[in-house]
Amino acid sequence: MSDDLAGEAAALDAADVLRAKRADFVLQDGQDGQDGQDGQDGQDGHGTGHGPDAAARVVYLDGNSLGALPRGVPGRLADVVDREWGRLGIRSWTESGWWTAPERVGDRIGRLVGAAPGQVVAGDSTSVNVFKAVVAGVRLAGAASGRDEILVDAQTFPTDGYIAESAARMTGCRIRSVEAGAMAGAAGPRTAVALVNHVDYRTGRLHDLPGITAAVHAAGARVVWDLCHSAGALPVALDAHDVDLAVGCTYKYLNGGPGSPAYLYVRRDLQPRFDSPLPGWNSHADPFALAPAYAPADGALRGRVGTPDILSLLALDAALDVWEGVGIDAVRAKSLALTDFFLRCVEAYAPRGRVWSLTPAAHDERGSQVSLRCAADGQETMAELVRRGVVGDFRRPDVLRFGFTPLYTGFAETERAARVLGEVLA
Repeated sequence: MSDDLAGEAAALDAADVLRAKRADFVLQDGQDGQDGQDGQDGQDGHGTGHGPDAAARVVYLDGNSLGALPRGVPGRLADVVDREWGRLGIRSWTESGWWTAPERVGDRIGRLVGAAPGQVVAGDSTSVNVFKAVVAGVRLAGAASGRDEILVDAQTFPTDGYIAESAARMTGCRIRSVEAGAMAGAAGPRTAVALVNHVDYRTGRLHDLPGITAAVHAAGARVVWDLCHSAGALPVALDAHDVDLAVGCTYKYLNGGPGSPAYLYVRRDLQPRFDSPLPGWNSHADPFALAPAYAPADGALRGRVGTPDILSLLALDAALDVWEGVGIDAVRAKSLALTDFFLRCVEAYAPRGRVWSLTPAAHDERGSQVSLRCAADGQETMAELVRRGVVGDFRRPDVLRFGFTPLYTGFAETERAARVLGEVLA
């Protein structure tokens, strides 16, 4: 069985139309043992320590927490620090295009989430952008409309829930927790905003963005989508599905680096009425007038707040170069093929009854990760996997997560990851 699956993996790798993209990333090879330094990705609250006994090639299946480093980023950052900051100094705000970077980078992200130019601005964290979007969504609904309810995906990433609760207190709304699958039927005359995760961070379940959006609109409400686990892994089509507002991070499938700026999408026709709860000087119509009264800028610039984080923003800009010439449909096709193959390999290699998948089998319900419930000590199981060179992550109480990033993950390493998992479980 092992030889059969290994042979199939080799054939799939040979036919992979995205195979050449792997060379655009710095990937751990484990030869000197330095790939195994203990640490944390700083984003999802877990560590991935692994030691010098890692195999010759580390299989990195944690791109759904922190994407690999694109090769073009170090040189670009060195130039920004040495030349743009070191030599040009403050002149770089204009001469090097620093001032317009949030919109320029936002448009590059927009291409990957189906948004025409002028609707995405890059900056701040996902949490800050969730706050902007939810409060602005309530304000779009109007205080006199009687819409005093914010629907929140019951399985949302905790921060989204925390932020929504704060937004509710600020706007006089109440929170109602609803399973994402029931969101379409839950929206009603009191609903102002529905906040939904496109892909569930724990299980990898993909939710129905077109259907939920249409249902929430039919109820007269607005919808905010969290795209953290879908942007760069599958088609999103924000414009085509008439999404109101969306947010997302860039350090997962977009490979922007630890703590890289998030982004905010505001549909073009809503921009004149987008009333941000964080009206900073950077979103002023005439920021350098330094006027005491706030007057919002036009367009996506309304989503800006303070001075952009230039170093991390330009690192993200360089990271996005790997997407040149890549079609998101090809990425999605490979993602589904990788996760299908991994599930088959796990079934072949893992002892019966030790793990089972929480991730839906149906392609239209699956993101780009596989989550396995582990009957053994899941945390120790993942720690042992990492020691053997297979890097995933663990979610309490018993979930092993494996993220598949089509731009650099191959089928042979997918087969190896499942085989090592079987060995550890045995």
